[in-house]
Amino acid sequence: MSADPPLLELRNVDVVFNGVIQVLRGASLTVPAGAVVALLGANGAGKTTALRAVSGLLATEQGRVTAGHIGYAGADITNADPCAIVARGLVQVLDGRRVLAHLSVAQNLRAGAHFRRDFDEPAELARVLGYFPALERLMRRTAGYLSGGEMQMLLVGRALMARPRLMLLDEPSMGLAPRIAQELFATIRRINRAEGMAILLVEQNAAAALEICDHGYVMETGRVVLHGDRAALLANEDMRAFYLGLSLTQARRSYREVKHYKRRKRWLG
Repeated sequence: MSADPPLLELRNVDVVFNGVIQVLRGASLTVPAGAVVALLGANGAGKTTALRAVSGLLATEQGRVTAGHIGYAGADITNADPCAIVARGLVQVLDGRRVLAHLSVAQNLRAGAHFRRDFDEPAELARVLGYFPALERLMRRTAGYLSGGEMQMLLVGRALMARPRLMLLDEPSMGLAPRIAQELFATIRRINRAEGMAILLVEQNAAAALEICDHGYVMETGRVVLHGDRAALLANEDMRAFYLGLSLTQARRSYREVKHYKRRKRWLG
């Protein structure tokens, strides 16, 4: 990882819902400026909660960071207002294909620039369509009638309209055909390189995420249990056994099943 101060830092973050249910437990990670960082793990590991802690969306589900620190671009954004976070240049693409269903594709894209003051609409639309040319023929289409792949392109395009320094992507490949998912990941990497935009990517598809990331973290039961650069994770024996080359059902097995006790104890320590 870079020796420069990270663009985003979570340090020993705890998240509690409804005052009693703890989901994150001492979670720490960093995202350097301009890097793609993958956050991996099975359902229920705490990945989405980590993203929502960063983007300030925990309060919508009665959640709160109760310990630790979240820093972005030198500012403390722990439990900050989500609108203020977006205005600072940090945008999340939520899971679940959350387009503005009754608006057109063009209107959805314009909504992404809501906080922009220096907005040149024709130039920004051309920029987004350069990454997602398939959207050009759909500009007048009602967003709720798009396919899953088209919706995901629209959501990433809408986030691009805000010109963020950091984009958070939550399960972008979920429900997509393998070819469409592959094309989407390739475009995400192209955006990262062309824009110098940092990306924090939550994915259950570890193999696809590791194809484009610089560094990765693995979460289980609200804790980071493993991290390293792309090469180190691809070479890691337990990573290969439990997250690469397996079906999703197999990948849900716990790290506690790993027989290499000493190595696991070092991760959790």
